[in-house]
Amino acid sequence: MRARTLPLSRQRSGGRKPFARKALAIAAVVSLGTGLLAGCADDGGDDESGSSSGDGKTTITLGLFGTMGFKEAGLYAEYEKLNPDIKIAENVVERNENYYPALLNHLTTNSGLQDVQAVEVGNIAEIVATQSAKLEDLSKAPGVKKSDWLDWKWEQATTKEGQTIGLGTDIGPMAICYRKDLFEKAGLPTDREEVAELWAGDWAKLIEVGERYKEKAPKGTTFMDSPGGLISAILGSEEERFYDSSGEVVYKSNPAVKRAFDLTAKAAEEGLVGAQTQFQPAWDQTIANNKFAAISCPPWMLGYIKGKSQPDAAGKWDVAVAPKSGNWGGSFLSVPKSGKNVEEAKKLVAWLTAPAQQAKLFSVQGSFPSSPSTYTLPEVKNAKNDMTGETPIGSIFAEAAKQIPVQVIGPKDQIIGQGLADNGVILVTKGKSPEEAWETATKTIDNNLDK
Repeated sequence: MRARTLPLSRQRSGGRKPFARKALAIAAVVSLGTGLLAGCADDGGDDESGSSSGDGKTTITLGLFGTMGFKEAGLYAEYEKLNPDIKIAENVVERNENYYPALLNHLTTNSGLQDVQAVEVGNIAEIVATQSAKLEDLSKAPGVKKSDWLDWKWEQATTKEGQTIGLGTDIGPMAICYRKDLFEKAGLPTDREEVAELWAGDWAKLIEVGERYKEKAPKGTTFMDSPGGLISAILGSEEERFYDSSGEVVYKSNPAVKRAFDLTAKAAEEGLVGAQTQFQPAWDQTIANNKFAAISCPPWMLGYIKGKSQPDAAGKWDVAVAPKSGNWGGSFLSVPKSGKNVEEAKKLVAWLTAPAQQAKLFSVQGSFPSSPSTYTLPEVKNAKNDMTGETPIGSIFAEAAKQIPVQVIGPKDQIIGQGLADNGVILVTKGKSPEEAWETATKTIDNNLDK
């Protein structure tokens, strides 16, 4: 996310108590966050088989959320071929809000950690502020060069003392992905430039297009997939959201946040968005059954759509410029000091996040690189996707990346963002008024911030 992380001295805001998350029981595991699809199966917890396998090879374990795409892009197999004595095993939790509390608990107790642990951008400020002593300084890892990353991406995972506790994988420049066949049936243009012009410069115009879609919508479809996806996109285009530059929590008093909430609630009231929570099984079915026409779409979303769609959906999607440039998503790989294979883990992380591998990851999985040197590489510049056919997605997302606003990132961004979506605007699809939904969301968020 193109953002500035709050100074460490200001990351605890408003005199609130340090946040200690409740222990969560983590069940089904599969994928989310930066692409999403496959995985091993546990909560990133106590794996005692991590040091060696039965054939004498060193097994490096990765704790991930979602399908971050390394396996799908063939990177594990390539690394194992280059390093015959290494075996790689990933342990994946589907939703980051399940993965992260367990990671924080393992870091706090300094036990049960994998050799490599992923960190989502919404959590990186807290990890930098509170857990850096438990993590390796990856700026000193073999082959790592700061210049290979966008400056702001590197700084997000760097302490004020200069310790870099995570290497950036992807970022999430925003676009709107849409079904050309459903747009055509609803009487809307299908050319991506014409579509982008319909809502250029204003998220409210996107809702107006949704109202047009609804007038002739194919039976059983909504304009957009979910209220959570819409509010995430709108907020991702704002410079200041949940915290101000001094570190104060301002989400309730920030007009930009209330505008995003109200606009999304309006779309929910009018039936322009589906009633599902993203990355849950019911939402997956709306993809498989072609139940919506558009979705807020960082590059990694194309990987998720591909994984959940029926084969006949290939080529029916296109990508249009979003009303305003924004960012949604982006992750880091870290190496706990207590891991069983620290030196080998650092080598693997450096290799997985190197520009060449970031480019390969995008070409296969749609995870957009945080390394600017990749933007002119053929794998990125000429990238295409099965779902979008000949659409030049590499060029579209690269241009969007250049326009992402620099944002303030606070330690509880995930808690606040999830609260506004999963405990807020989703309620409007279930009959609550926007006022009731806002009250529920803010109460839930404040209760969590006070813990």
